[in-house]
Amino acid sequence: MLELTDVVREYRIGGETVRALDEVSLRISTGQFVSVVGPSGAGKSTLLHLLGALDAPSSGSIRFQGNEIGNLDDNRQSEFRRRHVGFVFQFFNLLPTLSAWENVAIPKLLDGTKLRTSKARALELLQLVGLSERAEHRPAELSGGQMQRVALARALVLDPPLILADEPTGNLDSKTGAAIMELLADIAHDAARAVVMVTHNAEAAATTDRILTLGDGRIVADSAALSLAELP
Repeated sequence: MLELTDVVREYRIGGETVRALDEVSLRISTGQFVSVVGPSGAGKSTLLHLLGALDAPSSGSIRFQGNEIGNLDDNRQSEFRRRHVGFVFQFFNLLPTLSAWENVAIPKLLDGTKLRTSKARALELLQLVGLSERAEHRPAELSGGQMQRVALARALVLDPPLILADEPTGNLDSKTGAAIMELLADIAHDAARAVVMVTHNAEAAATTDRILTLGDGRIVADSAALSLAELP
């Protein structure tokens, strides 16, 4: 699904050039649940932003399903994100005045789908994440885990092949976080999508199919590399 070749991302900070990613090359396939770990400043968020076309590389190639996405203009970046990527954030980013199903349905409504159809899809997804009985509740009436389930449902509403999660268990207790991890794994495996998650949680990362460890903008370890090499 995704192929990065010699990707570099540099920023100018205080008159100096900072290389956040340094010639990163990797492939991510459908059906994979990939975690990205490493210390602060290692390049994790930069990598996630590039995968979701929230940013563009300074050099190198990023291909999604065979098509180059590293050099898209702003309008085409927006179109790519809307059609192909679902985002899940640490702080949920739900609209407080809307119900759970309305928060889930927003991307579909903005895409021009009629309200009846959008609501039906939102309710279907809330049932998928175990929240059908909370469909009419607003975020203030939900727990952190329930809000993250709503956010997951929203990320799926346009049926994107790529889900990008930024610290999705960061504000949750261990039990609730484990439940969210199970949902993300189901999304990656059952729907034949790819899920890429940035996390500082070693226990969460250990439950994924593959762990990419970043350090100083480079991939310093890839837990899947050895097992893939050993395949017949």
